Amino acid sequence: MTSLLNAKKTELHLYGEVKWTKVTENYLNKYIELVSLFFSFVKEGKVKVRIMFQSNADELNETVNIKAGEKYLNFYYQFIKNAFGLKHLTGDKPIYLRIYVDRLPIGSKKRVEFKRKLMNLPGTESFSDSSIAIRNGDVAEVHSHNHVLLQCLDIVLGAMYYRLNDLHLAIPEGQEDRGKRTIAKDKLYSNIIEHINEVMPNFNIYETTDEYDTKVPDCYWNHAYRHWRYMPE
Repeated sequence: MTSLLNAKKTELHLYGEVKWTKVTENYLNKYIELVSLFFSFVKEGKVKVRIMFQSNADELNETVNIKAGEKYLNFYYQFIKNAFGLKHLTGDKPIYLRIYVDRLPIGSKKRVEFKRKLMNLPGTESFSDSSIAIRNGDVAEVHSHNHVLLQCLDIVLGAMYYRLNDLHLAIPEGQEDRGKRTIAKDKLYSNIIEHINEVMPNFNIYETTDEYDTKVPDCYWNHAYRHWRYMPE
């Protein structure tokens, strides 16, 4: 997958890191081609995408005065713990999990503590029936500049953030219409939604993805694409 995606980038003359913030009218078709290839792997079941988001209304219920770094780590932890249904994976032998996280914008001590917390997931109560195991060294930080899959994910995540926050409606001050870049991003978002609807019919960007399977726990792992609206307790 990565070799094919990197080859596509070269073919499209996209030599640097691709990301949502770089989408412009001139690059729109190139990004559509790259995203289409990425979603071909999603449709084949080779890549599973999970997006976690929080509504501003839900955020009001959360404990106030939480430091930004702690809030970020809490979101990240809850995402990895719950979004993929890992606690439902069982087998006769251990299922070894490797976790690659974005480079964490925190101090070295906090980074070590966070990685240790992730490594200890299999020992938590909610994972008591799971066969998941995480070995020492299997939680690592990566830089998206070196990982084309993360770059493609950034485009998808950026598109969701863009629409969830109504940025597609933005009109520059003093103008009557949306700018060319805004329109280009909106077109790319629409293209992404078309791909998602092929694997998740009637997909709703604003809510947790429905269960399309009678075996409810299985859907969290088996679905090609899911959204999870995080609701703080």
